[in-house]
Amino acid sequence: MSKKNQRTDAAEEKDREKWMARFQVRLAMQPGVDRAVVLQAVKEVTAHCAETGEHPRTAFGDPDAYAVQAAARLVPADRATRARQHNAVVEKLNSVLKRAGDVPGL
Repeated sequence: MSKKNQRTDAAEEKDREKWMARFQVRLAMQPGVDRAVVLQAVKEVTAHCAETGEHPRTAFGDPDAYAVQAAARLVPADRATRARQHNAVVEKLNSVLKRAGDVPGL
């Protein structure tokens, strides 16, 4: 293999790794996503790319958008709803605490 091909292969592998890292982070941020969901989604992407030789961007598109799609497919709807509600309560509480912290004497 020539040095140019080695550099190209290394650049492609780095790009694949960046796509997968971005996908995993964005997926983990979706409501209701747990470790099992992340592992399942990564396994699916990895298997598909190994079988077809496709780059994940070619097969699945933007990692952020695919993370949303994967979460919608893999997370039970009731669990996602509960997680969104929990997140809304936590955000509201944080907002109230911040405002209380801004009040002199508290």
